[in-house]
Amino acid sequence: MLLMAFRIALRALGRNKLRSILTMLGIIIGVGAVIAMVAIGEGAKALVRQQIASLGTNLLIILPGTAYVGGARTGSGGRQNLVAADAWAIMNEIPVVTAASPVLRQTQQVIGGEQNWSTSVQGVAPEYQRIREWQVEEGRFINEPDVESAAKVALIGQTVAYNLFGEEDPIDNVIRIKKIPFRIVGVLGAKGQSGMGNDQDDVVMIPYTTMMKRIMGVTYIQQIVVAAASADLTGEAKNQITLLLRERHKIRQDMEDDFNIRNLSDIAEAASNSATVMAVLLGSIASVSLLVGGIVIMNIMLVSVTERTREIGIRMAVGARSRDILLQFIVEAVVMAAIGGALGILIGIGSSSIIHRVMEWPVLVRPDIVAVALIVSGGVGVFFGFYPAQKAAHLDPIEALRYE
Repeated sequence: MLLMAFRIALRALGRNKLRSILTMLGIIIGVGAVIAMVAIGEGAKALVRQQIASLGTNLLIILPGTAYVGGARTGSGGRQNLVAADAWAIMNEIPVVTAASPVLRQTQQVIGGEQNWSTSVQGVAPEYQRIREWQVEEGRFINEPDVESAAKVALIGQTVAYNLFGEEDPIDNVIRIKKIPFRIVGVLGAKGQSGMGNDQDDVVMIPYTTMMKRIMGVTYIQQIVVAAASADLTGEAKNQITLLLRERHKIRQDMEDDFNIRNLSDIAEAASNSATVMAVLLGSIASVSLLVGGIVIMNIMLVSVTERTREIGIRMAVGARSRDILLQFIVEAVVMAAIGGALGILIGIGSSSIIHRVMEWPVLVRPDIVAVALIVSGGVGVFFGFYPAQKAAHLDPIEALRYE
């Protein structure tokens, strides 16, 4: 019975090809738009996750606190009260912390051969590589002997390597920072842009002790980066670090902290939630097209019932029951919606690919969304086809046979 209804539905749609195509157009556009919009939203979420991952997982950043200068309160980092010993105390005394590294930063003009380049020079410890999960493409990272001797060695990022040395191998070449020669011992792997749009590969890394003594001439550090054992433990790590630093800095109970701790897990969650909201919003807007497509199907099916009133009367006269007529028109609506949904899926995937290639936007087509779109399109056919089908099923056979 169902197979016969399907064949009749195909014949009915084939008799009015142009009208059938125009009727399906709303479903085609709706499904295609949903898939394309969700693909863009999912691509944005994946990009956010990738950018957050490039910063390093389970990351906490400790900054000096504010200071009062002439009655005015400075921003974060106004004090100079963090020292390297704070970083080592955090790493050694807090079980949920797996690594910690002092960090100092300063923009400097770096000279290599006949070229020069303004970049961010960072003083770090060997643990920094593990915290940031930063691969070394060639050579090695900073090691403990480099830190202990304040060695004049450096690693350079991909952007610096290209601008100073082009296609030449930079390993063992010499660069100058503030007229001080540094031997290149490694080239960092590519990290790409950060979530703030900064080029993470535009960097030179040297031992933090070298940065303190030879470049900046200071005894303090600008920040401490810390890796917790897992994302779930960043909150506990933050609380324990707070207690430890208050004790080390001899801060009384009635005084505020002289440092700030930033939890990047919170930033990551907020960014991911924003991307999710965007994906849902895009999908919801596109879903309106499906609603419009369903209304078009209902209107056309009502017209079809009117046009085929005499046919319905004849079928009833030869023994067709009301449920047979109901099934026939519902099948026609579902077939129309399903074909439109299948074409919409092809258009949605194709348009997503075009957007990715032409505009270079990140897109991610999820198979489950494709499956849901096809099921929903069939559901739209059932929902909006039911009323016309019920109207056809309840026609009076005598009145239907008299209809001209």
